Amino acid sequence: MSTMSQRSHLTDSEAWRVVDRLEGGKTQAQVAQAIGVSQSLISRIWNRFLETESAGRRPGQGRRRATTPNEDRYLVLTALRHRNMNATLLQQHLRSATGTTVSTQTVRNRLHGVGLYARRPMVCVRLTSRHRRDRREWATEHVNWRRNEWSNVLFSDESRFSVHPDNRRIFIWRDHGSRNNPALVHESLRFGGVGVLVYGGISIDGSTDLYIIRDGPLTTRQYRDEIFRPIVVPYAAAIRDYFILMDDNCRPHRANLVEDFLFEEGIVRMEWPACSPDVNPIEHVWDTLGRRVAGRQPPLKTLQELERALLEEWDRIPQLVINSLIDSMPQRCSTLLAVRGNHTPY
Repeated sequence: MSTMSQRSHLTDSEAWRVVDRLEGGKTQAQVAQAIGVSQSLISRIWNRFLETESAGRRPGQGRRRATTPNEDRYLVLTALRHRNMNATLLQQHLRSATGTTVSTQTVRNRLHGVGLYARRPMVCVRLTSRHRRDRREWATEHVNWRRNEWSNVLFSDESRFSVHPDNRRIFIWRDHGSRNNPALVHESLRFGGVGVLVYGGISIDGSTDLYIIRDGPLTTRQYRDEIFRPIVVPYAAAIRDYFILMDDNCRPHRANLVEDFLFEEGIVRMEWPACSPDVNPIEHVWDTLGRRVAGRQPPLKTLQELERALLEEWDRIPQLVINSLIDSMPQRCSTLLAVRGNHTPY
């Protein structure tokens, strides 16, 4: 073992270089390997910096506080007025306004001190007054359903995954419990993109196979011939007379060709309020699937690798997780009524 790897502390200048590397995006393991010390030492330096804003060992009472109370208030007010502003921009604003230069971690520390943390905003589809009314009516109709009734429902959906997901993550400064505050919700329109489009369905104690949709966006004929005939109809036959299909209101789902086919097969479709992915438990399954695929090593490089990973990880999602999501439907309905049809935190 090298002498460097046995060191129990670093000099002040070395400790500050550690902080610089960590703030630059390096992991603690990467920094430890580069410097040749244990990861626990790197962790202690980082924790000391977070707590005291001092990286090095200093005698007495440590470094002088980097900001004044007035500068602290300036940072907090600026973050509240511009919630999308990241720590780097807040750092620059503070320097322009006061001449004080601090690290981005100091900016975060000041905001954490008043309960503000950088979190991803809840991103939802835009809701009109009609959407909210329809969502309330749907929740009223289903809020008293029991588990045996929900067990008849196949919750289905399509989702798109890409080899290189968008890493331009948006964060906002918010305090605890304000995730679905309407003022902090980012509304968006749903749209497609390059990647792999898949179809899947979940129910209590079961799920369909994951199906890769090829040749561009889903068409009405594809929906009937590639999904309904080979996937939904056999699934409905297994549940028998009480089967209910849940799918959303996108155009291929509601075309006359599909409606006629459902009628011929005797399949009952659940009326579904438009713009309500937050009510559909399969959305959480898509999130789980995406995290599992993104965490695979080595990272995926081709669409073929992505397809294979999606199929494998879909089959590995525990049925207990799926059952738990569907068991949350009564609470989802209650929440939807409580917020009068607005966005829910699901």
